[in-house]
Amino acid sequence: MACAALLSLLLIAGAVGAVVARRRAHRPDALSDLDEEAEANRWVVRLGGSLSALDVRTLARADRTAVQALTDATERLGTARAQLATANSGAEYAQVKRTAAEGLQHVREARTALGLDSDQPAPGGGGGGVTSGVLSGGLSSGRG
Repeated sequence: MACAALLSLLLIAGAVGAVVARRRAHRPDALSDLDEEAEANRWVVRLGGSLSALDVRTLARADRTAVQALTDATERLGTARAQLATANSGAEYAQVKRTAAEGLQHVREARTALGLDSDQPAPGGGGGGVTSGVLSGGLSSGRG
């Protein structure tokens, strides 16, 4: 009888432990999605800021290469904003970051064609390597 009571207690403790472990395992995922959303939003904001930072006098002397690169960057901004509005998973937020990184690459091409300094650091504090990493699929948030 005592053995059955001890066995019942162990089974109950094991079940409670399993439930607690399962809940803890799901909790970081929700926080991770919020982090991914914030990171993707940061890339989209950076792309928008890069496009709005170019003044009218600079754009007036733009050649075809610069105009095409700016057009492509603007299209990527619109696409990234639309993707961000509907994203719900880490993979979808990663796609937003890739799209924004492509747009930033087009901004760099335009700045180079315009003769402007194109060595702006990409989001994450790095140089072009961060953008290159995102474009090649290595989506580091730059937070270690």
